[in-house]
Order: sequence, then C-alpha cells, then structure tokens
Amino acid sequence: MAEKAKKITLTSQNILAMLGENEELLKKRGVRRIGLFGSFARNQGRVRSDLDFLVEFESPTFDNYMNLAFSLEKLFGRRIDLVTPDSLSLHVRPYIEKEVLWHEA
Repeated sequence: MAEKAKKITLTSQNILAMLGENEELLKKRGVRRIGLFGSFARNQGRVRSDLDFLVEFESPTFDNYMNLAFSLEKLFGRRIDLVTPDSLSLHVRPYIEKEVLWHEA
C-alpha cells in the first residue's frame, strides 16, 4: 500500500523553505526568481486557499510557465496561481509588490 504524503502546515516561511529545497526544479523550469504573495504571504491561508506566486523567468516561454505551474501544484498539493510581472495590472501591481516575499532562484 502506498504511503500517504506527509501533511505540512503551510506558512510563508516553510513555503519559501520548500522552494529553496527544490532549487533544481526551479532552475530547470527557467525561473530567475519567484515570490509568494496573497493569503499565504500574510500567513492567512486556509485549507482551500490557493498559492499565489509572482515569477520572473530567464526565458519566459509557455512551456516553462506551464511546467512550473504543474510542478508547484504537485509539490504543494494545492491549486497554484502564477503571474508574471508583465501580466500585472497597474491597479494590483502596488499591492502585490508591497507584500511579495521573494525567493531568489
């Protein structure tokens, strides 16, 4: 019988630590840097909350974007929202930039 995945309480600190532990995965997906924002950046994430990441790519391709999204969903076991700096509207950009917690890949 397969062993169940170990459940970890997600906080901003351990999300960033998990990104650090998966540095090779990030580099393989072309990530320059990735930042956490939203409810988990504020340590207010709930059971059904998704993880919101702002990501800068070395080479921003569709494949890099999709492969990273799928890899992060598998790593964290929950829905992932990925946005790039270029995709941020002028209205939300200041709020995200104010709270984003960066992990340098």
